[in-house]
Amino acid sequence: MRKNYSACMKQTALNTLHKELGGKMVEFAGYEMPVQYTEGIKSEHLWVRSHAGLFDVSHMGQAMLEGEGAIELLEKITPSPFSKTPLNKAKYTVLLNSNGGIIDDLIITKLADDKFFLVYNAGCKEKDEKFIQDNLPASLTFTPLRERSLIAIQGSKAEAILSPASTSPLVGGTEGGQEYMTIKFAGDVFISRLGYTGEDGFEISIPSEKAAEYCKELLKNPDLKPIGLGARDSLRLEMGYPLYGHDIDDNTTPLEANLQWVVAKDKRENFPTPQKMRVGIEIMDKAIAREGTKIFALDGSEIGVITSGGYSPTLEKPIAQGYVKTSFAEAGTEVEVELRGRKIKAKTHKLNFIEPRTKK
Repeated sequence: MRKNYSACMKQTALNTLHKELGGKMVEFAGYEMPVQYTEGIKSEHLWVRSHAGLFDVSHMGQAMLEGEGAIELLEKITPSPFSKTPLNKAKYTVLLNSNGGIIDDLIITKLADDKFFLVYNAGCKEKDEKFIQDNLPASLTFTPLRERSLIAIQGSKAEAILSPASTSPLVGGTEGGQEYMTIKFAGDVFISRLGYTGEDGFEISIPSEKAAEYCKELLKNPDLKPIGLGARDSLRLEMGYPLYGHDIDDNTTPLEANLQWVVAKDKRENFPTPQKMRVGIEIMDKAIAREGTKIFALDGSEIGVITSGGYSPTLEKPIAQGYVKTSFAEAGTEVEVELRGRKIKAKTHKLNFIEPRTKK
């Protein structure tokens, strides 16, 4: 009998649809969300890599930042430059605390010099919003968009699925040729070409009252299937993307997290030289190294820890990411991980285990 989370958990506008589609519902970041559907995580993962998947990411935070001085504020609370960012261009970046630690990672899209669209993690919504409000000058307004849903369409077939010929007349589709990390608008719908799977894809911000009907229309396409949080996690792990609260947190700097590319060149000297570095870990065994697994040098000294680990359906083997002392961070360095009292051979690896197929 399925446990009833609905009495105590928040629900997205697609909650009923998830259950109709056979979603196995679990608690995630305070929401009742599908971890998988009837075909299972491995099948869903491979379907996204070969076709396309529909993800409900409506639990994430969405907001607008507007007013004079928006660029100055963003360049104060993140390490990234925004003054020369083209209009309608999205950036992956991080919010930073006073110690240079990562409060959250997020996407910020520049709609105008005085208007930005922000998307941030579900588990960090309250602290992100408080942090921004606490730093907000009187000239700016910060407005969380509570009545909007967020739907991700990810996979090689995503563009065809969202083409005007295929898409529900509810909101229209995206024209071919939209650049990666940009946003377009179809009435009150925002269509961003980005995602967190390493595949081509889009994230669609849509008024919540339209979300379920829109998804039902999209799912009539045989190349599209609903995908749960389980496959979302294995997809991002193959790409070496960090999961907040596991791979990055308030005590991690962008340089330690191997996210130095989000830091403006003139700000990099503000961070201490990293003594540890986030890397991929290739497990030379069938055993899966989960979060908290210790990493050792071949001389037996402890040099780091796994922060995310799991099975790669694409590569058919265990993979992981974690932190090691900087001197061991070069890809291909032989190390060992400790699993159930025995040492397993492993190697450091570049963060992504497969090459990204996002639109260039």
